Amino acid sequence: MHRFKELEIWKKSRLFCSKIYNETSIFPQDEKFGIINQLRRASVSIPSNIAEGSSRSSNKDFARFLEIAIGSAYEVETQLLISADLGFINEEKVKELTELLEEIIKMTSRFRSSLKL
Repeated sequence: MHRFKELEIWKKSRLFCSKIYNETSIFPQDEKFGIINQLRRASVSIPSNIAEGSSRSSNKDFARFLEIAIGSAYEVETQLLISADLGFINEEKVKELTELLEEIIKMTSRFRSSLKL
């Protein structure tokens, strides 16, 4: 069992989630139940799945939750690009967020690979 609060991937993804909440707070209010909700839920899913997986008794189970976290990260990236297409967020901010997201994905993938399954 791993202590999720000590994992850098959890710390970075938690910070990333806060950034998503801040950015989506300026999106049009008529998107409250649309892209805002989708982005927030997917971003929350990243650190949540890392935390949940860390509680599992086997590395195989943990690895499965890390895969889900990575999937949520790609979902967020897609939603950020769509948000830029719709003019809700500028390209510079999308670039900044996707760079952080790519770092989280790489770190999570490397960590997953290091688990002895």
